[in-house]
Amino acid sequence: MKIVKHIPNTITSMNLLCGVLGVIATLRGDINIAFCLMLAAAVFDFCDGLSARLLNAYSDLGKQLDSLADMVSFGILPSIMLYKLMEIANGESVWCYIPLVIAVFSALRLAKFNIDERQSDNFIGLATPACAMICGSFAYYVSIDPSSVMYTWTTTRFFIPVGSVILSLLLVSEIPMFSMKFKKNIKAGTPIHKQRVAFFGVIFVAAILVILLGLNWSMIILLTFVSYIVMNLGEYFLLKRKH
Repeated sequence: MKIVKHIPNTITSMNLLCGVLGVIATLRGDINIAFCLMLAAAVFDFCDGLSARLLNAYSDLGKQLDSLADMVSFGILPSIMLYKLMEIANGESVWCYIPLVIAVFSALRLAKFNIDERQSDNFIGLATPACAMICGSFAYYVSIDPSSVMYTWTTTRFFIPVGSVILSLLLVSEIPMFSMKFKKNIKAGTPIHKQRVAFFGVIFVAAILVILLGLNWSMIILLTFVSYIVMNLGEYFLLKRKH
């Protein structure tokens, strides 16, 4: 096998390494570093698929490796970040362990994705990277700004556990959610294309608001992915009501 065929798997392995390093950083209390590593993992996750398409280097091994890497970087890492955040804010308690359900449901989500032929273009349920970005950006924002309102939410002991359960249910739900990637077979003017354009419009608005309000950049990521969920839920219930 030519060495270029191994490039996508090498990139995927970097995703996995970032996830492992992120877990170590989190357990040391460096949530800010952990989130940066999560973002790096997301970049590698995007690049491995891109390189596989460009090099025509698809393989069953690569598909399984990608899921295993995503499980660590976007399943285990965000759940431990929330666990550590609660421990820092409230001290050790049984409530701290509830966010770990995200790791369990992320595993179920990834296993389901690998055998579900309906998810070639769009998703059924929340994708693990989207879930991870919400958890990671929230944890990062709270950890660097203890005076924020969101830190107060963290100290309630209920906000993060309830949010974790909701995200976990969304991961394995049957709610259709559009993919954020633009593909060649998606024509301009189609509903799917309009969804993506509207979503990138939301990102732009979120960025402007964060800049005008003087908030930390991580809030752009948090607002983006929360809006992504709201948009998909809104469309799902709207269509369900029509039928």
